[in-house]
Amino acid sequence: MLRWVMISIDEVQDILDDLAEELPQEFYNELNGGILLLSQSKRSPYAKSDDLYVLGEYQVGYSMGRLIKIYYGSFMKLYGYMNKEELTKRLRHTLRHEFTHHLESLAGEKGLEIKDEIFRRNYLDNYSREE
Repeated sequence: MLRWVMISIDEVQDILDDLAEELPQEFYNELNGGILLLSQSKRSPYAKSDDLYVLGEYQVGYSMGRLIKIYYGSFMKLYGYMNKEELTKRLRHTLRHEFTHHLESLAGEKGLEIKDEIFRRNYLDNYSREE
């Protein structure tokens, strides 16, 4: 039986701040929008069930510039039962994933975008086989 721990958004912000400090300062070049922790959840547009949520996003835009969004609500929907240590590992993985998108964007690379697309295709293929 899962026991819901529900770490508050303020606690997650503190964890995220600590995780951000682990990264070299050079990673922040041109990340002028910073790292935003948003309270809402974001269901993936590819979701076929209530099982696929966006945990983080890297965005490049004209008005906000380059920024990373982390969705607290998505983390709670998928991992709200985890203790602080387990959730920290998930947050670290997501933050580094989004920073990889940032660094690849600066370098003109798309390796992680391709891996993400393969993940989406595999997810959709699994649902197609089940139908």
